[in-house]
Amino acid sequence: MPLPASMSYVGLKEHGGPDRLAVARGPLPQLRPGELFVRVEAAGINRPDVLQRKGDYPPPPDASPVLGLEVAGEIVAVGEGVSGFSVGGRVCALANGGGYAEYCAVPAGQALPFPKDYDAVRAAALPETFFTVWANLFMMAGLKPGESVLVHGGASGIGTTAIQLAAALGSTVYTTAGSPEKCLACLDLGARRAINYRTEDFCAVIAEETGRAGVDVILDMIGAAYFARNLKSLALDGRLSIIAFLGGAFAEKVSLAPIMQKRLHITGSAMRPRTAREKAEIRDGLLEAVWPLLDAGRIAPVVHAVLPFAEASEAHRMMENGEHIGKIVLTFG
Repeated sequence: MPLPASMSYVGLKEHGGPDRLAVARGPLPQLRPGELFVRVEAAGINRPDVLQRKGDYPPPPDASPVLGLEVAGEIVAVGEGVSGFSVGGRVCALANGGGYAEYCAVPAGQALPFPKDYDAVRAAALPETFFTVWANLFMMAGLKPGESVLVHGGASGIGTTAIQLAAALGSTVYTTAGSPEKCLACLDLGARRAINYRTEDFCAVIAEETGRAGVDVILDMIGAAYFARNLKSLALDGRLSIIAFLGGAFAEKVSLAPIMQKRLHITGSAMRPRTAREKAEIRDGLLEAVWPLLDAGRIAPVVHAVLPFAEASEAHRMMENGEHIGKIVLTFG
């Protein structure tokens, strides 16, 4: 079937609030060697999309300026040099941009098959959070079975993914969340203890829960506001993995002594600047270790809301309000 000459996409008229998003028409992206051309059925909403909309997270020079970092749908064309994929196959993929559109070109090394019995909505809720959690919590921080981990923001897309994966792979999980409802959701996903950060001090709770030993790993998206307490909450040889700065990027008047005293390791990364090879390595790890868990139903994405692409602005408002549990997904068609 020939491809259309143009497509609908969610355009950004100028940087600013959610009202800057509106459906527009434009040409299809070009398919480059090593890429798959996907007819998008669903796309996930992520915090970097909000930052890009505001002008705080510009896309790389070679990436689409259209928002959207994860998609799910049908392959309609295969680029030069691609093997293992064919037209008609259904994939979810980590996109380098351009996901809020009817068609998206994605690197083949960042694409994965739909898990067993998944539809496009559930599949679209996977790539960004699973790539991020696998890379930061398991590849970089080296979380192992039998170890303990504290996941901040447990009700977010990242948090719900991290809780399930860590618990399924044999770790003891503690988490923070901002309401009793969110804490209950975290417990249902496998956390041993969910800490309401609005009414409890997570540092004191972790000390009590671990007999003052601390946790082996912390996955943190808050940054400066939690930095000192994160250091205090880590065990000997503990690892702190920082993936966002929702509480600021500059930690002032923080003692660095615990880093030396407890031989701590501090890591951090963003997904977008990683090379295609690095992202393909993450994809391969997911395919081997995580996709069997999804196929078996042992873990699953938590989808909070599904909205049509025309309501992308409402989806962004929902994410910024912070009341959601899990993922927000857009659908086309």
